[in-house]
Amino acid sequence: MSYRPLSILLCLALTACASTRPPRSIGSLPERDAALHPLAASLNALLETPEADVALWGVHVRSLDSGEGIYDHEGDRLMLPASTMKLVTLAVAAERLGWDYRYETALLSAAPVVDGVLQGDLIVRGSGDPSINAEGDSGTPVFDLWTETLRQGGISAIEGRIIGDDNLVEEATPGYGWSWDDLPYGYAAPTGALVHRDNMVRLTIHSGSVAGEDTLVEVSPRASGVRVVNRVETNIPDAEVELALRRGPDGTLEVWGAVPASGAPVSRTASITNPTVFFVRGLKQALQRGGIRVSGDPVDLDDIDGRTIGGPLRALTNHQSPPLSALATTLMQTSRNLYAETLLHTLAQRRRPRTAEAGRAAIRDVLETWDIGPSEIIVADGSGLSRYNYVTARALVDVLRRMQDDPRHADLFMDTLPVAGVSGTLAMRMVGTAAEGNARAKTGSMANVRTLSGYVTSADNERLAFAVLANNFPGSAAPILSVIDRLVERLAQSTRSDSGR
Repeated sequence: MSYRPLSILLCLALTACASTRPPRSIGSLPERDAALHPLAASLNALLETPEADVALWGVHVRSLDSGEGIYDHEGDRLMLPASTMKLVTLAVAAERLGWDYRYETALLSAAPVVDGVLQGDLIVRGSGDPSINAEGDSGTPVFDLWTETLRQGGISAIEGRIIGDDNLVEEATPGYGWSWDDLPYGYAAPTGALVHRDNMVRLTIHSGSVAGEDTLVEVSPRASGVRVVNRVETNIPDAEVELALRRGPDGTLEVWGAVPASGAPVSRTASITNPTVFFVRGLKQALQRGGIRVSGDPVDLDDIDGRTIGGPLRALTNHQSPPLSALATTLMQTSRNLYAETLLHTLAQRRRPRTAEAGRAAIRDVLETWDIGPSEIIVADGSGLSRYNYVTARALVDVLRRMQDDPRHADLFMDTLPVAGVSGTLAMRMVGTAAEGNARAKTGSMANVRTLSGYVTSADNERLAFAVLANNFPGSAAPILSVIDRLVERLAQSTRSDSGR
């Protein structure tokens, strides 16, 4: 895939932003002299504290009720959004796909069933459903449901292969601009047409009883095909856990570090490199565990001669994902990167195969209809893991306003967001403040970046949309998070008179 158009767009957008948008002084607004009013004064004071002064900030606040700008600090400055990029991806997906959109996965075969035996290959054709056997799902695993359906259809054995057809979506690759050292971790799992268990494995590291003893690394699921090299040592009992993942040139996953002697097992997630093979391996294991014998190997359709399958294919069962409204809740509450990257590809509805580049073009097209230009949001991926994404705080607020101004989206979009002090990635933040149970927002976190964007209701019941972006700070993120939370808490305490209205 060529990425030159995105690089050119990035350069042009940065140049345009630099040449047409002069820097604003702290707390300025085109609508009024914000520095005269108590709310602006208190927010300015927070951004001028020593802990805030080490970061680059972009802040914008606007009333959803009146449309008025309430506060702005460098709201037109391009910033790294981290996972607040998911707000843009979801908003565009809701607009283009609709909240009832579902992914479909089909089990197909061209072979007859004779005396309970499928006399040929079983093909599983995917469209990108990210929820199949997802981690944390308390329901019956989808593979077990499929096994039961086949058994009820009279199939007790398969004399053929389990073939994964992933051709609706481009081959699994890391997101554009993802850091190489992120790639082995579960949060950087690649997407594709076939997704199973979030395209990651769980590693459980068991220490020895004394320092220097060997450790044990268990991989789940066992049929993952992931090859692990264990380089973890047992340290003294009171030592900190220090673990890192690396992927060798041959795809081997190396686990490095140390764990304390006689400590509790330590868990980490790691990405897999071939989602399709991972999927069909897991399906074969589930079929055999459920009493269906499989004689052939699990394979990727791209690795075999498709003419050997025969035809025409008939559907043995079809599976639909939960609707986008449910998938979006998982995406936003747990900040699931895989779901966001899947949506990015899904936006390329007219493209075969569906590609990330076509998804980026779809996002740009929708944003343009919302009067949000390429100098305000630069899209590299769907999740925000790439450091090639750039947004302005004002543009994020514009996206939030679009969602709330449209009755098709307002409640459904709001319901996906974590609630301060209550749920998701905000469950432990702003507890005991006016923002608890009030602010609904998407968090963003990566090295030297912390962001928060969403909605909060003021003390006199005015609905506000806000975006707070902090970049380029050194050291611990804790002081930056404190400033962000205090900004939102102050908005929750504010009244119209605080901003001179």
